[in-house]
Amino acid sequence: MSERSIDNWNEHAMQDLFCMEAESQCAVLLQGLQKLALAAETDMAPLLKAAQAIDSAAWMAEREREGALAKAIGKCLQAIEQGEWQVDAACLEDLSGAVSRLQALAAERMPAGGMSEEDEALLARLARAPGGNGAVPETDSAGEEETPAPGVTEDSPAADPPATEPASSAPEDRSMLELFAVEVEVQSAILTGGLLELEQDPGQTGRLEELMRAAHSIKGAARMVDVSPAVRIAHVMEDCFVAAQKGELAFTGEHIDVLLAGVDMLALIAREGSAAVTEEEVAALAGALEAVLAGGPAPAVKKPAPPAKKAAPPAQENTASPPPADPQAGAAEEKPATPAQKTAAAAEAKRDAAIRVSAENLNRLMGLAGEVQVVSQGLQPFNDALLHLKQRQAEVISVLDRLGNVIEGDEYVCNLLTDAQQRMANCREMLTGQISELDDYACRSQGLAARLNREVVSSRMRPFMDGAQGFQRMVRDVARSLGKQVDFVIRGQNTPVDRDILERIEAPLNHLLRNAIDHGIEDPAEREQAGKPARASLVLEAQHSAGMLSIRVEDDGRGIDLEHLRRKIVSRKMVSEKMAAQMMESELMEFLFLPGFSTRDDVTEISGRGVGLDVVHSVVQEMRGVVRATSTPGKGMCFHMQLPLTLSVIRALLVEVAGEPWAFPLARIEHTLKLPRERIEQNEGRQFFTHGHQHVGLVSAHQILEMPAPENEAEELPVVILGERMSGYGVVVDRFLGERNLVVQPLDPRLGKIRDVSSGAILDDGSLCLILDVDDMLRSIDIIVSGGRLDRISRAAETGEQKEGKRILVVDDSITVREVERGMLEAKGYVVEVAVDGMDGWNAVRTGQYDLVISDIDMPRMNGFELVGKLKQDPVLKSMPVMIVSYKDREEDRLRGLEAGADYYLTKGSFHDETLLDAVRDLIGEA
Repeated sequence: MSERSIDNWNEHAMQDLFCMEAESQCAVLLQGLQKLALAAETDMAPLLKAAQAIDSAAWMAEREREGALAKAIGKCLQAIEQGEWQVDAACLEDLSGAVSRLQALAAERMPAGGMSEEDEALLARLARAPGGNGAVPETDSAGEEETPAPGVTEDSPAADPPATEPASSAPEDRSMLELFAVEVEVQSAILTGGLLELEQDPGQTGRLEELMRAAHSIKGAARMVDVSPAVRIAHVMEDCFVAAQKGELAFTGEHIDVLLAGVDMLALIAREGSAAVTEEEVAALAGALEAVLAGGPAPAVKKPAPPAKKAAPPAQENTASPPPADPQAGAAEEKPATPAQKTAAAAEAKRDAAIRVSAENLNRLMGLAGEVQVVSQGLQPFNDALLHLKQRQAEVISVLDRLGNVIEGDEYVCNLLTDAQQRMANCREMLTGQISELDDYACRSQGLAARLNREVVSSRMRPFMDGAQGFQRMVRDVARSLGKQVDFVIRGQNTPVDRDILERIEAPLNHLLRNAIDHGIEDPAEREQAGKPARASLVLEAQHSAGMLSIRVEDDGRGIDLEHLRRKIVSRKMVSEKMAAQMMESELMEFLFLPGFSTRDDVTEISGRGVGLDVVHSVVQEMRGVVRATSTPGKGMCFHMQLPLTLSVIRALLVEVAGEPWAFPLARIEHTLKLPRERIEQNEGRQFFTHGHQHVGLVSAHQILEMPAPENEAEELPVVILGERMSGYGVVVDRFLGERNLVVQPLDPRLGKIRDVSSGAILDDGSLCLILDVDDMLRSIDIIVSGGRLDRISRAAETGEQKEGKRILVVDDSITVREVERGMLEAKGYVVEVAVDGMDGWNAVRTGQYDLVISDIDMPRMNGFELVGKLKQDPVLKSMPVMIVSYKDREEDRLRGLEAGADYYLTKGSFHDETLLDAVRDLIGEA
């Protein structure tokens, strides 16, 4: 993109943002003026805020007329709030006319010329109001006149007359200065970090965009509060970053020094005010920055010194001034608060109602709220224990009653029994009352804890639109660059979304929207030819559904040609042609999310690189969500993301492994089932079962988590199926404990990354539970499988119900030999299992029980001689017979096998059915 194009793009972007801001704020103003016209009680704060927002946006977009009108409207509204201007028909007519004029000007996307006669007349009428343009303007805390904003001369209607009243009397300005200080604090950190990184690595030009935006943000904020020195410094710094982006300027160490000095001065101005720096200091630093911009040697600059402590203000302005010596005199001097003072107090109270809380503190509050909820639930077991005690007490009373019926004649004993019965009755009454009170307390405690938890969770929520602000402009620009016409609609703008999720879904949604415009939506001519309107429809929708956050990106474009997708999958050799022909639409769509897969043959700046949907899938998985794609050829495409409402609370399946609870995030589980052992099959040394039309590999959670193997094995195995797209595994656990809502507790960062574990949680009974990292578990399973270290799961419970017949393990890397030997031996009643190489056979004999091992010699990873040697050196396995069956018929090979410990050596070239069977019978007898 050329420099002129970049400048035009920035100009259009600023104008569009101003128009959007002005349109929305004018609606607020008109609604408020209607309430004033009906003599209704009106909160002026939103109206003042709306006028100020338009004023600030106008200065940033350099729209002088709109800024002057907004400033005049704001001062009139302030006069009304302070009771200095009577609300009458003429007043409302002038204000409504000014707002309507603002609306009309905002509808003009690009700024027009200077002030018209109509505008000047309207400003003159507004100036009649106390606080309007005829009123004295505000000054800074030093009592000096403020410099007009850039682009506004002293003769223009928006310029302020000479100052006679200090700005500290305006509570709104104090509030804005505080916001300006916060903005500078945040952006200064970005500037400092970025400049230091550039100094260390000058080639890291990617940070220039971020630096330019930070300087631009400070400049805009400074214009809002009329802090001219900050505007001047930030403006030149922004120009430096833009020049560096264009390649016109390369920063040296001296340049970085000057820019850092600019950051220091901005921070000092924000912290101490404009009086903290002199005009000479500002001019010197601005000159140094302009020298940097010119590309010449940067002059040395003096770091701005902090200002001297100010003298204490007069006693009457102190917030904690001492009481007057004479109480009567103090009472006589006390005056009722003026409207301005009341407004100041209201503004101060409003500021106190909002505080800044760091994300770390909010996360800690979330964790504590979850613990409070767990503790409150711990009262219920105690209450149940008291009820159990009450039942035992009733049994004792019953025994005493029966004893009274038996004892007769002994008056002393009867009196003791009567006393015991009375005391027991009193205890029962007291216990009943205590149980009732505890039950009420437990209910209140649980309700309060639940409310606290909901409130903390809601404090993390932000409207969905906060994360979708830039999509409208992006869609517009991409569509225009491709010559397409798109109507973009965002639905569910106020849907509350967890702030962490909102930040992380921006990139996936960006990919989906760009793909929709580039891949899915047709050119206007193509759409008209297909009988569609030239303007396409693109919808981004967010809503809560079934306890999840549901986000949909839907277009009315061409959709996906399933046959083309099927051919693409086959051509990439991902599946066979026969398998592809049998795949359903949902299965075909899953290939779109594979890394590097794309339906496009060409690569453009918009899409076609084959990485977009992979990023979408990865990010959604990291947030414990799922994404699905559906298509109607010729009518459109829809991507549907389902995400948890918050990352702080997850819905999980609790399981037990080796007596300890573990949690699987529910969104990452494909299926759960109880698997009968007889359904376990074996092939190529690996175990699996058939689920639907898919073979699912089987692995024990004990092996993955390195926990002790289970002692008692039930007839049915609880299995959790993880993974997707033909790469799933069934993880065998000890038992299911049910679903739970768990408050996520991050692990101590000093522990580092713990394999297969993502975080922790506290259960209802106060015990700890680890939440499993499913992606990490799948990687661990792949490592175990590829390394041939997979433990076998018994196909029959170890209660004497194993298949009858002696067990033989056949170890051979040739599938043909394995299956031939298996068939021959099973035909004679032997129970046969196979291993694909020596390492697989070694793992098998350590986990299973066999009567005989038949092994080949030449195998990968571990040959037959090594396998026999390991078996004979093991104190437990050395008594098990081993037969070698090999193509090697040399005498030295036979001797080597026998020396290694083999009990029988048979060559494949000479043996036939009876030869092998006779050898087996000689070693272990009949089946």
